[in-house]
Amino acid sequence: MEVFIYICLFVFGLCFGSFYNVVGLRLSAGESLHKPRSHCPKCGHELSWYELIPVFSYIFLGGKCRNCKSHISPKYLIFELLTGILFMLSYFVFGYSGELLVSVFFVSLFVIICVSDLEYMLIEDSVIIFFLISIIILRLIFKIPEDFITFNLHPYLETLIGGIFGFGLLFSIAIIGKKIYKQDAMGGGDIKLYGIIGLVLGLKLTLMSLFLASIIGTIIGLSLSLFKIIKKNSPIPFGPFIAIGSLITYFFGPDIIDWYFNILLNM
Repeated sequence: MEVFIYICLFVFGLCFGSFYNVVGLRLSAGESLHKPRSHCPKCGHELSWYELIPVFSYIFLGGKCRNCKSHISPKYLIFELLTGILFMLSYFVFGYSGELLVSVFFVSLFVIICVSDLEYMLIEDSVIIFFLISIIILRLIFKIPEDFITFNLHPYLETLIGGIFGFGLLFSIAIIGKKIYKQDAMGGGDIKLYGIIGLVLGLKLTLMSLFLASIIGTIIGLSLSLFKIIKKNSPIPFGPFIAIGSLITYFFGPDIIDWYFNILLNM
């Protein structure tokens, strides 16, 4: 039974991941989600049903358009697989519970914003609004997990404080950064995104997610610059780093905190 659940979640994840690619790319480009039909961006060839099967179509076609033979970005394949894996991980961590549904929405948010941020360096307000409303409703129905809670706060208070803290912290960083560097140091989408993250993670884990996102972003940014993959001081989308830091924190944050304090106590 467990194996069947994992298989179903993976397949659902592949299908939703394919749809999230469309959402992230089309909304940011100002296009409709349903018109025109999925097509090759090079030659305009409309894709048949068998060219739209997640993962398998990409492999079957060899990563190329069937009509013009131009290369299809591997990002489509990566985000499909990633969504499937993260859906399974959600069940592995939270089991059959209300938090599983919260997790699926949380993962979905990050897949969509990663697609749009990597392609256009943009996080759409319509995506933020949809998931903000969805997460608020879910958090009212399914309370934040006990091991996410700070200082024995009431679950609803933890959620509220987390949301305010996440938004306020990024907003403050953006204001300070603009005064220092005389330009926007943080995108508006990132600031709003952290409000949603705070609602899901609560106070302490929101702070942890930002710490991890900053560390990961710095390491990757410096590495890309060092190996001349990007030019020095070139802007890098921060959304994917927020996603990585937040999902690591969401799935493993309490365990990481316990592990860290166990080390301190045994020193």
